Amino acid sequence: MEPARPTETEAEITVKDLTMAYGSYVLMRDLSFSIRRASIFIIMGGSGSGKSTLLRHMIGLKEPAKGDILYGNESFTQADPADRERMLRRVGILFQSGALFSSLTLAENVGLALEEFTELRPAEIREVASLKLSLVGLKGFEDFYPAQISGGMQKRAGLARAMALDPAILYFDEPSAGLDPISSRRLDELILELRESLGTTIVVVTHELASIFTIGDDCVFLDPETRTMIATGNPRELRDHSDDPKVRTFLRRGDDGQASNEQERERG
Repeated sequence: MEPARPTETEAEITVKDLTMAYGSYVLMRDLSFSIRRASIFIIMGGSGSGKSTLLRHMIGLKEPAKGDILYGNESFTQADPADRERMLRRVGILFQSGALFSSLTLAENVGLALEEFTELRPAEIREVASLKLSLVGLKGFEDFYPAQISGGMQKRAGLARAMALDPAILYFDEPSAGLDPISSRRLDELILELRESLGTTIVVVTHELASIFTIGDDCVFLDPETRTMIATGNPRELRDHSDDPKVRTFLRRGDDGQASNEQERERG
């Protein structure tokens, strides 16, 4: 029997005492944090801190050297393959590249998971794929191939594919990578719309300050020097009040007016 869904005050995902390692080399240790249901959670940190590696641990592409990852109250780390597959059916993933198949149209890309995991007929799959594409602003592009659209549109098509099975949780790995500022801002707005309209829990790996402050409810900061997390909480509060100079430097980097400009943007 599938476990009950957590309420909004409960953790959708919990990381407990996690150590990430490559053989004897420890990348990160003692990671412990929780992600609230229907929140947007940012994984951030300097280069080489293991942000994307942490995401891969959370979806089972890499096994932890120590610790546990839970979905709701159920251990993902200790689950057998069948239970892991069941838990991952509630998860959608958007990788950096968008990971679209170049030989398939956008509708065919979105429909792949529906073909594999549902009993929908081809016409119904096409209808659902069209709906998902319309949700990300790509209505009318069903029969386009990835090479025929822009990079920002490819990211949105990848998001439509990640949403195909109506996941409760969406993971984004550097969603703004390679995008111009306008496309990046539009993707941020789309992420916020999805959270508000669907109540999706969203986990984002990013180092982009504009995205962090625009969409982030909570975050964890990974430090490559100490090889552990050194902060967790709301990114705006950490920017303004953190006692750790590394966190302040990261969140206030750029010109001297960065923080005040962000605050004006939030008020505006």
